[in-house]
Amino acid sequence: MKRLLLLRHAKSSWGQTNLSDYDRPLNDRGRRDAPRIGRLLREEGLVPNLIVASSARRATTTAELVAEAASFEGELRYTDKLYLAEPGAYIALARRVDEAVNTLMLVGHNPGIQELVALLTGRDERMATATLACVALPIKLWSKLAADGKYELQNIWWPREL
Repeated sequence: MKRLLLLRHAKSSWGQTNLSDYDRPLNDRGRRDAPRIGRLLREEGLVPNLIVASSARRATTTAELVAEAASFEGELRYTDKLYLAEPGAYIALARRVDEAVNTLMLVGHNPGIQELVALLTGRDERMATATLACVALPIKLWSKLAADGKYELQNIWWPREL
């Protein structure tokens, strides 16, 4: 059994109009919410083996704050392939993950993350900033992850509820 954690980046700032979308930092709320998700991972026994995040600044910062608060000791990777990606890009990336990884966290953006949750689980859940979805995958190999699979959404956490 594999587990896929899908995290939308925390709330970003629109205050610096000279920055590109890719370079937008987190705002104060985002810097508060990301560690909340990390603590939740630790408390729920959901600390992943691997975190892969979009290389956009708001996603990398989210991943780093979550990892630190979760006492994450695995590998943290960044990729341009998840920047504003569609669900297929997330699935393609997950299919190439080493089989020793049992729990994978992907950190990205909407609408792709929200569409991915719906595609994998059949549930249309609102993925606000810093929302975490946990999807149970009854597969032994990441390469068997199906785009049309009806996997179980084990839980979804919104930072405002933590």
